[in-house]
Formats: sequence, structure tokens, C-alpha cells
Amino acid sequence: MTERDRDGVADVSTGEPKESAEGAAQDTGGKTTGENAGEPLEGTGRTARAEGTDESVEPVPEPAIPELVIISGMSGAGRSTAAKCLEDLGWFVVDNLPPALIPTMVELGARSQGNVARIAVVVDVRGRRFFDNLRESLADLDAKQVTRRIVFLESSDEALVRRFESVRRPHPLQGDGRIVDGIEAERELLRELRGDADLVIDTSSLNVHELRAKMDAQFAGDEEPELRATVMSFGYKYGLPVDADLVVDCRFLPNPHWVPELRPFTGLNEEVSGYVFNQPGAKEFLDRYTELLELIASGYRREGKRYVTVAVGCTGGKHRSVAMSEKLGARLAGEGIETVVVHRDLGRE
Repeated sequence: MTERDRDGVADVSTGEPKESAEGAAQDTGGKTTGENAGEPLEGTGRTARAEGTDESVEPVPEPAIPELVIISGMSGAGRSTAAKCLEDLGWFVVDNLPPALIPTMVELGARSQGNVARIAVVVDVRGRRFFDNLRESLADLDAKQVTRRIVFLESSDEALVRRFESVRRPHPLQGDGRIVDGIEAERELLRELRGDADLVIDTSSLNVHELRAKMDAQFAGDEEPELRATVMSFGYKYGLPVDADLVVDCRFLPNPHWVPELRPFTGLNEEVSGYVFNQPGAKEFLDRYTELLELIASGYRREGKRYVTVAVGCTGGKHRSVAMSEKLGARLAGEGIETVVVHRDLGRE
């Protein structure tokens, strides 16, 4: 009986060529046998069945390509505001990314297993020599069938000059010339991109809130913009929270600190919470302040504000403010507001 070597060298006794490992592994029907059974078939995206069995492996789904928005336009026309709006709506935002890296960014998003489903990229003339690569990157995205939109922000020369002068900053392209020279040069560079834009927004007469409203109308869908609230308990003796939008004072309620059996516990304890809310005015205060916050929340949404911090204080931040924060946070969550409760000074004593 003639043996064949493992490297495909001709048989020593007959000179017949040895079958390759690949040829030996597959029969004429394309089935895989032997050691290669169960390995993926090249180029098919599926897994072969082992010979003689009906077992197979489910196909691996193709990675989802993220939705892409490219934000560009005139310097001073509101690109940063537009980008911040998309960030608040849950988009992954990258500022001043060189255009040549946009396809790479989309590819990385596709590998995130759905964690990065929407990407917004701010592209402008600050990239200068990189900006010329934008046309090539757009063609690459189209070839990969990436869903993309271009948002172009523009404004009148008068409005742009006024904005640059108000912040006392030069235009990025003015060099040794005037602001209007930089604006003119930038318009020329962006002329072709503006023609390709899916959405052009003239911000000449828009304030920040009006621009956010326009972006919300385009990208928020039919859902009302989401509002996120942080309810933070604190102790006045440790100072006011610097990031508080609204401050609530619970020191009008009797202090459990002076009840010996309650002093060791905190507002997270049921007995302490029960003591606080059995005091005159406590439940009524919670009801009315919740109604007030609902009214404020509606206004915040209309004005494009996405985050609010409500600080609830008592003397030490241990009993009354903690109990009130827990109840208030639960009320807001029940109204559909995404709420996080934080106890800043709990445990400091």
C-alpha cells in the first residue's frame, strides 16, 4: 500500500501527484469532510454541514452600518450648536474629524454591535489641507451604501461679521486680512459642498433655541425631546451644589436628627422617611412641587434644554433631603422623565 506524504509531494513509488489538503477536504458536491467539517465556507457567509448530519450553524448577521450625518457650513453659523443638539438626541458626535477618516469612523461604528447606531461628524475648513479629501470620502461612503445626510449651516456676511466681532476672534481663513476676506474665501471653498447638502439652514436671524428647534424637527422624529433630571440631596452646611438648576429647601420640616432612635439612620430608612412625611406640609409640598416641575419640564423641552438638576437640601444632607429626594425622583420617573437620584453628602458625618 502506497503512502502519500503530507506536503503534496508525488508518491515515492508511482510518481503520482498527491492531492492537496483542500482538494481532499471537499468532494465534487462542494461538501466538506474530515477535519474541515463545520468550518465556514469561504465567501458564502454560512457554515458547512458535517457530512452525514443535518446539523448546521446559524449564519452570522452582517454588522449594521450606522446612520451618518455630516455637519458643515460657515464658521460662526452654528455648527457647534447643531452638533450639540444631535448629541443630546443620542448621536455619537465627532468634532473636526479629518474627512479621510469618516469611512473608518463608520466602520468602527459598524463593529460596535449596535452601540453606535448614529454618527454625526463636524467637518469644516479648520481641517484645511484635509478638507480636500471630503469628496473622495463621500464617494467611498456611497460605494458602501452608507445612509448619509449633509447638513449645511450658512448665514449672511453681516451676521457672521457681527458674531466674530462680538467674541473678538479672527475668522480661521482671514490671515492678515479682514473678517470679510475670510468669509469670502470660506464661501468659495464650501460652494460645492453646499450644493450637495441635503439640508441647508440659514441662521442669520435665528437664535440658539430656534436653531435647536429646527434640528429637533429634522432628527428627533415624532417623539417629544427627552428630558433627563438629576435629583440631588445635599446639606447646607457643606455648601450649595454648583451645578444646581433648581434648589429646594426642606429645613421647614422637623429634623429627625433630634429624635434619638432615628438619629443613626438616614432618609433611606423607612422609619425616617415615614417620620418626615408624617409632618404637617410634607406631602402637600411634594405634591405641589412635583406639579411645578412638570410645568417647568414642558418649558425646558420647548426651549431645547435636555438636562436639569434639582438640588434638595436640609441641614446635614442625611435625613430630610434624602427622604424628599427619593420621593421626588420616583414622582418624576412616573411622569416619564428619565431621573437619577444622587445623595451628595450622605455619609459625610
